Amino acid sequence: MNQTIETILNHRSIRSFKKSPLSEEEIHTIVKSAQAASTSSYIQAYTIIGVRNPEKKKKLAELAGNQSYVEENGHFFVFCADLYRHENIGKWEGADVMASLESTEKFMVSLIDTSLAAQNAAIAAESMGMGICYIGGIRNDLEAVSEVLGLPRHVIPLFGLAVGYPANDSSVKPRLPLHAVYHEDGYKTDEAAMKAELDRYDETISSYYHERTGGKRSDRWTEQMAKMLSGKKRMYMKEFVEKRGFNKR
Repeated sequence: MNQTIETILNHRSIRSFKKSPLSEEEIHTIVKSAQAASTSSYIQAYTIIGVRNPEKKKKLAELAGNQSYVEENGHFFVFCADLYRHENIGKWEGADVMASLESTEKFMVSLIDTSLAAQNAAIAAESMGMGICYIGGIRNDLEAVSEVLGLPRHVIPLFGLAVGYPANDSSVKPRLPLHAVYHEDGYKTDEAAMKAELDRYDETISSYYHERTGGKRSDRWTEQMAKMLSGKKRMYMKEFVEKRGFNKR
């Protein structure tokens, strides 16, 4: 096992950061690492917005559900799916690109490109001794987030990334068993085997929470998922995405 793999396998979300702003060099290294990620057909369909302004960080923290670590970190990045520059390229080059930009395919490309870039950024930060926490809470109100960041049409903020030097450590949360997510030569649909595997995972997760919280919590993973998926959350998303000029065809 090499150092890169050790960094990846040691990942945990950090929600408490030292009051040490990242240097320009650290920020640029993280962004350049994000840019080195694979991109579909060289489209590079994303933009990364670094948020320094204290009032904007405070507002984003509120919009994300009052998550303090959105405001208090070394640096806060917002990763956006971005086809705005490609819309302008079409105008400048005299090409009709709108049907393509509004397609489900290019919507998926922009989501995938952005996610690949973000994970590169996360690994780069962790390899430098920093901690990270992805912030999906900014999708609670994307209209307001877009207003805070001044985002044009064909740009969607997908998630934030809080980065900084950890003030407190946390333990690695157990993932699903390898065979639950890795199938060879086709999808394995044996429900009995799936149930048995998830039952064992539930025991692992329940023990993890029990130990971490001193017995105050011992819920199972399947219990968490059933509860979460039974509710309706951010159901405005389809309308917002189409309003932004994505996924219309």
